[in-house]
Amino acid sequence: MKTLFFLLFVSGQLLAQTKTTVELDKKYEGMSLYFYKNTLKMLNQKDDKDFDELIKDIEKMRFVMINKTKEKFQEAGYAALKKSYRGESYEEVMSGRMEGRNFDVFVREVNGNVKGTVILASDSASLYVLDVLGKVAINRVSALFNTIDGSTDIGKKIKDFASGDAKKKKKDHVLD
Repeated sequence: MKTLFFLLFVSGQLLAQTKTTVELDKKYEGMSLYFYKNTLKMLNQKDDKDFDELIKDIEKMRFVMINKTKEKFQEAGYAALKKSYRGESYEEVMSGRMEGRNFDVFVREVNGNVKGTVILASDSASLYVLDVLGKVAINRVSALFNTIDGSTDIGKKIKDFASGDAKKKKKDHVLD
């Protein structure tokens, strides 16, 4: 019986989103969106086979947005954030810059299998964190961001958040 409890406890810990993302969301006022497999499939309104392939290994995803100026989130905070992900056994596998945003991609592997992916995107005004239970093809990270942003409902929430429209902003949104 003790073994069964231990296995269930360990399984639950492996399926959780990162502690770093949870703490980030608690510390800073922003917006969080939660996506599950079915929600991600619904984003594919054009029946794009490439997008289906992109999301096939995602179980769930948390998308956190923080207004860096309003929350006084600075470069030192970004460096500490990256260090915290590394402390959770995430390895930085890619850094880059695209369309005015810096991207950093972290993965956590267990026995050679990717179990978690964290994508950080930062520009002068906002920090975006995609905390994925599962994996995303590294060369398709920007396609995932573009699809989320291009979704009518989600894109509107992101644009409202980025523009600072407090009347339309809410802290947490679950999309499933």
